[in-house]
Amino acid sequence: MKRSAFTLIELLVVIAIIAILAAILFPVYSRAKASAKNIKEVVQAREIGMAVSMYLVDYDDTMPIFYAYNSDPPAGVEGHKGVEVLLFPYTKSEPIFLSPNDVGGPFASIDVPGATTYWQAYGSSYRFTQCMFSIVAGESSQNNTLYDFSRIVTSTMIQFPAESRMMRVEMFPFFSRKVDIDCARYFYDCDPPYNYYRTWSDIGGTVIYADSHAKFITGPGQFDAQYVSPDGHRSGDENPDSWTGDWYGVCD
Repeated sequence: MKRSAFTLIELLVVIAIIAILAAILFPVYSRAKASAKNIKEVVQAREIGMAVSMYLVDYDDTMPIFYAYNSDPPAGVEGHKGVEVLLFPYTKSEPIFLSPNDVGGPFASIDVPGATTYWQAYGSSYRFTQCMFSIVAGESSQNNTLYDFSRIVTSTMIQFPAESRMMRVEMFPFFSRKVDIDCARYFYDCDPPYNYYRTWSDIGGTVIYADSHAKFITGPGQFDAQYVSPDGHRSGDENPDSWTGDWYGVCD
């Protein structure tokens, strides 16, 4: 009678083959999963851009009132104020402001204990470009602090709508201190208590432009070249009056 059982050597060979296949396929699967998340992020961002377009029709081309990072009260609690709240009638969905890459950040989880995403803390995974939205004194606020000046922005004031950053996903990989050495440019991956960074996507992030289209960008050069003010200042343009030395610090 012939034995049909595996020998030890045959079993080890099979295990080795499985291990090699796993080493090959797991990174492929991981990249495919990350790519799917990035695609979904762009699709959602386009819907947000279209919601802004519909808002403009109803409000005589006036951009929504600016709010950002308000945690008192936090998102989901009555009285919370955010740009996304003004857009809810047009998106018909609150989770559309949740990026599939949003895994929160050090500051958000401290500011709103228990929050595991920026969306959960502030209502949006996206940062609204301050200069592209309307500010109303005593109403607009950031980090629970009211603005003391007013500035109305209309869509017709925006000189380069297809190149102007209206919103962006909160985290980009080039915000990491591995790229932003000494936290000298984007001021995210800094030493505590000014540490805001956490990796969302290893590839890049989504930007929503003032003409409502959305695009996934991968490098700081693209980011710095985008316009961030209605009158056409680029994010990386020098501005000695800015705390960052450029228009990123004024408008982003």
